[in-house]
Amino acid sequence: MLENYLPILIFLTIGILVGAGALAAGFVLGEHRPDAAKNAPYECGFEAFENARIKFDVRYYLVAILFIIFDLEIAFLFPWAVVLDGIGMVGFVAMFIFLAILVVGFIYEWKKGALEWE
Repeated sequence: MLENYLPILIFLTIGILVGAGALAAGFVLGEHRPDAAKNAPYECGFEAFENARIKFDVRYYLVAILFIIFDLEIAFLFPWAVVLDGIGMVGFVAMFIFLAILVVGFIYEWKKGALEWE
């Protein structure tokens, strides 16, 4: 049984070695000439005018939740639609429950005002 996982172990080992090799080559072959501009926290051409640790508006998080709701809905609807004939009524009811939960999340977003912009 464990011999079935040997190709996966070999693949992961080679992937880790390639990634570590690329990082090591960058450190060994790269030029190290730091100066004040390279070590500055902002390289956009002007000094920071505000603290980077500001609080985000709650609408940012609500929009993120909204994206997750619709992303999950689409990600699960396509495979479900493909195998709908094979899974029968049990699969249909399970997807209906899943969509009902997503609709509850959408209604929550709507009531919180995430869809309204000033």
